[in-house]
Amino acid sequence: MGSQYSRNLIEAILDPLFAINTDGKIMDMNNAMLQATNLPRTELINSDFFNHFTEPEKARQAQMELFKIGFINNFALSIKDHKETPVLCNGSVYRNNTDEIIGAVIIARDITEQKKTAAELNEAKIFAELATEFAETAKIKAENATRIAEDAVKAKQQFLSNMSHEIRTPMNAIIGFTKVILKTELSAKQFEYLEAIKTSGDSLIVLINDILDLAKVDSGKMTFEKTPFKMALSLSAMLHVFDTKIKEKNLELDVSYDKNIPEVLSGDPVRLHQIILNLVSNAVKFTSKGKINVTVKLIDEDDDFVNIEFKVSDTGIGIHEDKLEKIFENFQQATSGTSRLYGGTGLGLAIVEQLVTNQGGTIVVKSTVDVGSDFSIFLRFEKTNSEAEVTVDILEKDTNNLNISVLVVEDIALNQLLMKTLLDDFGFGCDIAANGEIAIEKLKINTYDMILMDLQMPVMNGFEATEFIRKNLNLKTPIIALTADVTTADVTKCIAVGMQDYISKPVDEKLLYNKIIGLVKKTKLNKKTKPEEIELLAKKSYVNLEYLNQRTKSNPTLMMEMISLYLEQTPPLILIMNASLLAHDWELLQSAVHKMIPSFAIMGMSSDFEEMAKKIKDFAHLRVEDEKISELVSKLGEACSQACVELEEEFLKIKQNLV
Repeated sequence: MGSQYSRNLIEAILDPLFAINTDGKIMDMNNAMLQATNLPRTELINSDFFNHFTEPEKARQAQMELFKIGFINNFALSIKDHKETPVLCNGSVYRNNTDEIIGAVIIARDITEQKKTAAELNEAKIFAELATEFAETAKIKAENATRIAEDAVKAKQQFLSNMSHEIRTPMNAIIGFTKVILKTELSAKQFEYLEAIKTSGDSLIVLINDILDLAKVDSGKMTFEKTPFKMALSLSAMLHVFDTKIKEKNLELDVSYDKNIPEVLSGDPVRLHQIILNLVSNAVKFTSKGKINVTVKLIDEDDDFVNIEFKVSDTGIGIHEDKLEKIFENFQQATSGTSRLYGGTGLGLAIVEQLVTNQGGTIVVKSTVDVGSDFSIFLRFEKTNSEAEVTVDILEKDTNNLNISVLVVEDIALNQLLMKTLLDDFGFGCDIAANGEIAIEKLKINTYDMILMDLQMPVMNGFEATEFIRKNLNLKTPIIALTADVTTADVTKCIAVGMQDYISKPVDEKLLYNKIIGLVKKTKLNKKTKPEEIELLAKKSYVNLEYLNQRTKSNPTLMMEMISLYLEQTPPLILIMNASLLAHDWELLQSAVHKMIPSFAIMGMSSDFEEMAKKIKDFAHLRVEDEKISELVSKLGEACSQACVELEEEFLKIKQNLV
C-alpha cells in the first residue's frame, strides 16, 4: 500500500476503508474513513478499530470472525458519527511472503438509504458484485438479487397483461360499433358526434398502449406517424368530446383557429389529439366557472414546414409558481390534495411533455393561483400536397372468398355481437362459442375455415383450447388470437401452442379481413386443391421460370434442383418472418427477409415483392411497429406461399417429362 498507485486506488473508493493488524489496531485508512469518524489521521493510527463503532463488542466479534475464517461478509455495524451511520462491513485478510496472516482490509458501506427505499435493490446488487473480491458468499447474494429482480419483471408483465385485457376489451366494443354505425346513413350532426367518439377512442387506445407498456414509456421509445390530415376538422371533431362536460359545469369553450394554416398537413394526428385532449381535460377539470380558450396560431412557415402554437387557457384554480416544474413528473400533481378533490392519476401532463419533446417541440406554462393557467405547445408540421386520409375505411371485399366460415371463440357478449357484425359485413359465415370448451364441442361436429380465438376466457382459455385443437383433434384450421394484451408475453405463447397470427383489440376491421383472407387462401392452397380452385384463389401467377430456364439452359435436372432448394428454404423463412414480427425480434425479421430477396429474381417473381421486402427491412431497422409492416409481412408471406404451390406443380411437371 506504499505506492502512489495503491494510494490513488484506495482514495478512489468512496466508502470508509481501513487496514488493521491482527490485534485490531488501525494501520491505515482512506479519506472517506476520516470523514466518517470526523477524526484526524493521527488519532486513528494505532487506535482500536472497534472503538469507532457504536457496538464495540459486536465489532470485536467481526474482528474474531474475520481472522478465524479469512473474511467477513455484510457484517452490520454502525459508525460513531453525528448520526450513527449504519454500514455493512466486508473484509478480507492479507498475508506476507511466508503466507502468514499479518492483517486485514475492511470496507464499511453506508446503507442508510438502502433501509429507506426498495429502489436500493439495484445498488445492493452492484455492491454485492464488488464484494465478491473478498468472499464467494457475496456472489450468492448477487444471484439471489437477480432472481428477485426477474420475479419482479415477471410480476410486472403479468400485471400489464391483465390490465391491458380489462381496459382494452370494453374499448373494442366502443370503437368497433362506432365504426359500424359510421358506415350507415347518418345526419351531418350524427356523423360529427360519432366521428368525435371514434377520434377520442383512437386517442385513448394509443394512450392506453403507452401507459400499459411501461418499458416503452420508461425508455422513451415512441414512434410518430407522418400522415396527411386536415388539422382544423381533426381538432374540431376531437373537441366535441367535451361538449357535455362543459355544459354540465356551465363553462364556455372558445376556439380560435388561424385560417392561414394550410388545410392539409403531414404529421401524427392521433398524438396531437392526445396532447390537446390532456390539456383541455385538465382545463375542464380544474375550472369551476368562466371559460376555456383553445387557440391554434401559425407562428411562421417556409417552403416545407409550418410552426404552430396550440394554446389552452382556463380561468381555473391555477398553479403555484414553485410547483410548475413538478406537474410534468409521473404520477405528480400540483398539491397533495389535487387528486382527492379533482381526481386523476397525475400522468396526463407527463405524457404531454413526452409527446411534445419527442417530436422536437416545446411546452410553456404560465399560471396564477385563482386566476387561471395557460399551456402553450409549439410543434412543427410538414407541408404536403397529398390528400388527407379518410377516417372511415371502405373494405374492398374479395368476391371470391369461397364461402368462408369462421368460429369466433369469445366470452364477452358485446364482443361476440361486434365480431358477428363485422363478419356478416365481410360476407363470412359466423358461429359463436363462449369459451374454449364449447368451441371444441363445435369443432367435433362442424368444419370451419378460420377460428378467431380470444385468449382470456373462463372454463377453458384460448391457449388451452388451441393446444387441445392441435394435439387432440389434430385440426390444421388456422387460428388467429384476439388479444387485448399489448405486451409481447402472450405473443410468444400464441406461436408456441399453434396459432398462426394475432390481432389486438380494438380490432382493425381491414387488418382482420386481410388476415382472414390471407390465411384461408394459404390453407386451401396447401391442401392441394384442384387446378380450377387454385386459379380461382390465385388470380395471377406469382412465378415466371423464363429466367431460370435461360440460366440453366433448359437443363431439367438443374431446374428441379433450383426449385427444390427454393421449396426447402422458403417455408421456414416465412415462419421465421411471421414469428419474429409477433415477438418484435427486429434483427431476426431483417435477417429472414434479407435471405428471401435473392430468390425473387431467380424464380421470376415480380420486382414489387423485392420492393415490399426492402420496405419490411426498413421498418424493422427503425423498429417501427404499426399496421403497415404487419400488412406487408402478411402480403409477402402469402405471395411466397403461393409461389411455393406453383413451383411444386412445375417440379412435378418437369419430373413427369423426364420419365
